[in-house]
Amino acid sequence: MPNTKSAKKRLRQNLVRRARNRMVKRTVRTHIRKVREAVAAGNIEEAESLFRVAVKKMDQAAAKGVFHKNAISRRKSRLSALIKKAKQTPAEE
Repeated sequence: MPNTKSAKKRLRQNLVRRARNRMVKRTVRTHIRKVREAVAAGNIEEAESLFRVAVKKMDQAAAKGVFHKNAISRRKSRLSALIKKAKQTPAEE
């Protein structure tokens, strides 16, 4: 447990920030999962609209420092590639 006044304040701040960061991470993961589920179900149009929302949430999380910008860039790239691959698959059959 913290002993000094400043350490107690830092503990309070850390708890609030941790809760906020966990909420943001959970939101990002949920949006990514929704995009993946839409692609798996074959709903490409829905996946694209969900992807736009997910990208917005990911960019906001990167701006807040919850995720590293390169990690967000990698996730966006992989989701985009997944959607692109799903688009091309029905056309080839």
